[in-house]
Amino acid sequence: MGKILNQIFVIIISCSLFACSNDGCLENQSSIPLAGFYSSETGQVVAITNLDVTGIGAIGDSLLTDAGTATQQVYLPFRSTSDNTAFCFHYKDFGDDASYNDTIWFEYESMPYFASEECGAMYRYKITSTRHTNILIDSVVVIDPDITNTDVERIKIYFTTE
Repeated sequence: MGKILNQIFVIIISCSLFACSNDGCLENQSSIPLAGFYSSETGQVVAITNLDVTGIGAIGDSLLTDAGTATQQVYLPFRSTSDNTAFCFHYKDFGDDASYNDTIWFEYESMPYFASEECGAMYRYKITSTRHTNILIDSVVVIDPDITNTDVERIKIYFTTE
C-alpha cells in the first residue's frame, strides 16, 4: 500500500511541475513591420519631429506617430484581411495642406502561423512590392520582405533632408 501511495505522490508532483508553465508566451505576438527613417543625402538615421503617420482606410484611430515627438522609427501594421496597406505621412511643417502628404503602399502575402500553445496564432507577411509618392520621401527600401514577430527593422524610409 505504501508503494502505491508513493507512486501516486510522484505522479501528482510530476503533473503539477509539467502541467503548469509559468513561462507563458514571452515573445512578441504580433508581426508588425518596423521602419526606420534615414537621410537620402547622408544615409544616416534622422529624427523627424513634425510628422503624423496614419493608416489609410483604417477603422477608428490609426495615428501611429504624433507630431511634436522626435521619431526615428515607426511600426507599420499590415491588415491580415487584405493584400495591401497604405500609410499617410503628413508633415505638420506644411500645415494641414494634404497636397504635401506622402503615401507609401505595401503589397504583401498574409500567412497564418501557429507559434505555440502559449502564444497562439498570428500572421506573418511577405512584402511583394512597394510604391510611394515623392514629396519628402526619396525612396523606400525593404531590407527583408519576410515580416515575422522578431522586433527588427526591415524597412528603411529615406527622406530628402536638404
